[in-house]
Amino acid sequence: MSQTVDRALSILPLLAEGPADLGQVADRLGVHKSTALRLLRTLHEHGLVYRQSDQRYRLGARLFALAQEAMENLDIREIAHPHLVRLNESCGHTVHLAVYEEKEVLYIDKVESRYPVRMYSRIGKPVAITVAAVAKLLLADLPAAERRALAEQLDYPLYTARSIPNAEAFLKELATVREQGWATDLGGHEESINCVAAPVRGADGRVVAAMSVSAPNVVVTAEELLTLLPLVRRTADAISGEYSGRTPVKGTPA
Repeated sequence: MSQTVDRALSILPLLAEGPADLGQVADRLGVHKSTALRLLRTLHEHGLVYRQSDQRYRLGARLFALAQEAMENLDIREIAHPHLVRLNESCGHTVHLAVYEEKEVLYIDKVESRYPVRMYSRIGKPVAITVAAVAKLLLADLPAAERRALAEQLDYPLYTARSIPNAEAFLKELATVREQGWATDLGGHEESINCVAAPVRGADGRVVAAMSVSAPNVVVTAEELLTLLPLVRRTADAISGEYSGRTPVKGTPA
């Protein structure tokens, strides 16, 4: 990278800490004020920095617009898929990725189990929102008022004896999930199917997707499936790191 570009880019994290004057920028870069001024003017022309009335500089609106546009154009499925495949290769069970859209939780990716006995699911199909582990994670991240309003609007079908029966029980479960940072569905939708899930977070820490591992009892018990939770969480963290722009995690530890 050229020295000029490197210096210009070094200004941005400095201003992210708060407004700074010309002298502060020059000192941080270790350059003369004239050099710092030239760099700031170039960034200002592109809307990446803004000069305030007190002659201090701050990050410009164009920078935030570019960041927002980049986030909107990120394809979480494309980023997550290689990680889902590695997780599937490691454990052998069905792996899902889900998102919350228009008051529904939808599977947007799936890597099928290698075992002959497996759960049925389909990409694009809404999940059982009151019991699915991925749904619990996505809804638990909503603001409290929105969580309660949604919970009170939902129906609570009793798929099994372990299904969540009502809004208050659902809100209690979401509070637990929100605190612990992971979720399960242990026979809540189908008696024979268990699931563990972890959240995928964006740069702002909000949950943008949820991923899970599911398996039938005849393949692995609920207790055995729960031992995979650390691996599931590491996979979700790796996806989060890549999606949010932090240093990507190379591979997923087994």
